[in-house]
Amino acid sequence: MTQFDDLAEIYEEFSRLPFRRELEFPSVLGEMGDPSRLRILDMGCGSGVYDRALARHGAGRVVGLDESDGMIEHARARESGERLGISYVDGRLPADLAGDFDLVLGVYVLPYATTYQELVGLCRTAAGALRPGGRFITLPIHPEVHRDPAHYERYGFRLNTGGDLVDGSPVDLQLCFGGHDIHVTARYWSAATLEEALREAGFGPVRWRRHRLAPAAAAGPPEFWEPYLSAPHAAILDTRKETEPS
Repeated sequence: MTQFDDLAEIYEEFSRLPFRRELEFPSVLGEMGDPSRLRILDMGCGSGVYDRALARHGAGRVVGLDESDGMIEHARARESGERLGISYVDGRLPADLAGDFDLVLGVYVLPYATTYQELVGLCRTAAGALRPGGRFITLPIHPEVHRDPAHYERYGFRLNTGGDLVDGSPVDLQLCFGGHDIHVTARYWSAATLEEALREAGFGPVRWRRHRLAPAAAAGPPEFWEPYLSAPHAAILDTRKETEPS
């Protein structure tokens, strides 16, 4: 049982908000580039939003992995209607899939490591799934996240970082849209610690990417997006596997 088992429908609703539809998805999918023929693992796939998008855009193989039974059940049910050929795995990645993927996507996965050892473990899971030279794109909490809980409220959520931010500090994520008031606990990790954990897991240099708006959103009034673009709540990290995880 995880804190996400009963949240699949709410996460599905969250995926339809302008913040995700017009900013997060274009940023992540744009960074990935053309997924055609790529073998992709979505680590911490949640309700399967990215899996379905990648399959629709021609990815060669898409596997969704999540520890939440509720999320996996929801993702399988949503995918079955379209018959997109996505595979879903509940729990650990099977040994026969080790080294099978060209790209691992980990959206909002690293923030749920509660210790440095768990953080390295998640990075090793990603590295273990990748072929040599394969990419890992992941979104942790931004090391320079805005400290005002209401800063992101217009985007459908609030972040309460509490006191001093140090590695492993709990961060309260409050989903506050459509009448919902849901709290999820995440963890803060500094830039140096994130890069060290990735290096320890066998990854090379980390590239910190910028968010981008969908063209239609970019053409509109900037006032809505400026607070987020000036202080994103999530970073976009892009790195490649260099060595086998120890």
